[in-house]
Amino acid sequence: MIQLHDIDPILFSLGPLQIHWYGLMYGIGFLVAWLIGSSRVRAGRLPGVDEDGFASFMIAMIAGVLLGGRIGYVLFYSFDTFAADPLSIIKIWEGGMSFHGGLIGVLIAAWVWKRKRTEFTYWDLVDFVAPLVPAGLGLGRLGNFINGELWGKYTGGDWGVIFPSDPELSGYTMAQLRQMYAAGQLDAFARHPSQLYQAFLEGLVLFTVLYVVSRRPRRRFLISGLFALGYGLARFAVEFVRVPDAQLGYLGMGWLTMGQLLSLPLILLGIGLIILSRTSPVLEPKPVEPGAGAGEKDGTEGQDDGDGGPDAEVEAGSEQPGEADQADEPGGTKA
Repeated sequence: MIQLHDIDPILFSLGPLQIHWYGLMYGIGFLVAWLIGSSRVRAGRLPGVDEDGFASFMIAMIAGVLLGGRIGYVLFYSFDTFAADPLSIIKIWEGGMSFHGGLIGVLIAAWVWKRKRTEFTYWDLVDFVAPLVPAGLGLGRLGNFINGELWGKYTGGDWGVIFPSDPELSGYTMAQLRQMYAAGQLDAFARHPSQLYQAFLEGLVLFTVLYVVSRRPRRRFLISGLFALGYGLARFAVEFVRVPDAQLGYLGMGWLTMGQLLSLPLILLGIGLIILSRTSPVLEPKPVEPGAGAGEKDGTEGQDDGDGGPDAEVEAGSEQPGEADQADEPGGTKA
């Protein structure tokens, strides 16, 4: 049944301060990523890093997401708005975050955080981060839906949603729209809820794939490759039913959007990383030793794995003390 979008984007107000659902979704996304990552740290997925070290890492990741996402949006989608109102760059709660910019921000933040740590490679760290991201992506898209933004093209399907922010409905009050909806006069304005399509594909489906694969022995680069390929394909596909940004329109061929253009390199990167992973040995989590992570607190560094580069995980089949008794991910949320 066609629905009328009738959700207040403001959760509550405290004097002049307004708390938006969109901001809450981001906060929950960061919290979920923190909990999943903390569980993986305890399971030995990031050798030499304890809870305190992971906390510093998450702070760097959050900064990378917010700064990169907002700067990316300004550069890719809304530079004219920024030029007219430079302070708009800090108004994250009003919407306007670019995933591709956030991804670049996270990769840079991870590189900076990793520089003094030799217990694992940079790509081991990226593989570790990848399964933490989809929950935030899905929740962010729910925030877009609640905001009534980034909707899709018109559809005759019963799953369509009527968005009051539709320019064709701008002359009506919410009370009038409710009456017209009840009388069945707005069905022609139903649109694809493309935000929910993305929440499902980029959030639930991508998380499930990465969750299943990351729990098993796997090769370096594989998780990162699956993430890049999965997100790129999902975004590219949904863009066909999503209305392009008004200030940009279609970039070419009557259908190519900025989102698709930015996703093409991700698809190619994902394919390349998956192919590259075939040259890597199968890796398993290192057993968690008592007091693991203490080296980070007292300033000692990890050791080389002996083959010219550090490894976050060990090759499958190599004997490790206590390996037979090591649970894959003991306790807590698994990812």
